[in-house]
Amino acid sequence: MNTVLQTKGLCKTYIVNKRQNNVLKNVDLTIYEGEMVAIMGPSGSGKSTLLYCASGMDKVTAGEVIFDGKNISKLRNKAMSRVRLDDMGFIFQQMYMMKNLSILDNIILPAVKSKKNKESRKASAERGRALMKRLGIDDVSTNDINEVSGGQLQRACICRSMINSPKIIFADEPTGSLNRSSSDEVMTELLSLNNDGTTIMCVTHDPKVAAKCSRVLYLVDGNIVGQKELGHFNGGEKETRDRERQLTNWLMEQGW
Repeated sequence: MNTVLQTKGLCKTYIVNKRQNNVLKNVDLTIYEGEMVAIMGPSGSGKSTLLYCASGMDKVTAGEVIFDGKNISKLRNKAMSRVRLDDMGFIFQQMYMMKNLSILDNIILPAVKSKKNKESRKASAERGRALMKRLGIDDVSTNDINEVSGGQLQRACICRSMINSPKIIFADEPTGSLNRSSSDEVMTELLSLNNDGTTIMCVTHDPKVAAKCSRVLYLVDGNIVGQKELGHFNGGEKETRDRERQLTNWLMEQGW
C-alpha cells in the first residue's frame, strides 16, 4: 500500500508558566492510502495535538511529518497553508463556517481560493451542489448556517472538506457535538467517502465511531501504546456489534 502520511520521532512541547509540557513524545505513525484510522485515548493524551501537527496546523517541536512523499514539517506558513488548502480536507467538532455566506458558498470557498483549481466559480458551484446532493442536503444550498440542523451542517462540512479532492481528510471529533442519529448519518457519509478511496484520520472518544474504522491507535501521555486492526467495515448489525465488542474489550485492556 502507498503511504499517504508518516510521522518520524514527532515531538510537541509547550512552555506554560515557564514549565515544559511534552504533549507528544517521539510519535512514529504511518497512514496508508485508503485507510480510515481512529486515534483514541484519555483526555489530555495528545490526540488533537497529533492531528494538528500531522496536518501542519501546528508546528512540530522535533521530528518529521512526511505527507505525499514530502517533508512538510519544515515548510513556511504560506507554503503549508497552500498544502492544506489544495491537498487536505478538515472536519471539526465545532463546525466553523462563514456566517455571511450561504451553505453552498461555504462549501465551494476552498475551491474558489485554490490556485490549483482552474475551473470557473460556476463549475465549482456545480461540483458543490453535486456533493450536497450526494450527502442529501442539496435542498439547503441557499440557507444560512443558522437555518440548518447540526447534522446537516456537519454534512456540509464534509462537502467542504471534499471540494478540492484531498489526498487525506483530518477529522477531529466530527460527531462529538451531534446526537446519536446525526452522528450515525455523518459516519455513514464518512464511510462512503472511505469506500470510494478517501484516506481519513479521525480523532474520536466514541467507540461506536472508532469501531467502524479500519485501524485504531491508542494514545497515552503523548505516546502510541497500542493499535487494533479491525479491517474494512462492510456494514450490517451483526458486524457492527462484533466490532464494537472487540474494540471495547481491547480498550479496557489498554486502560480505557
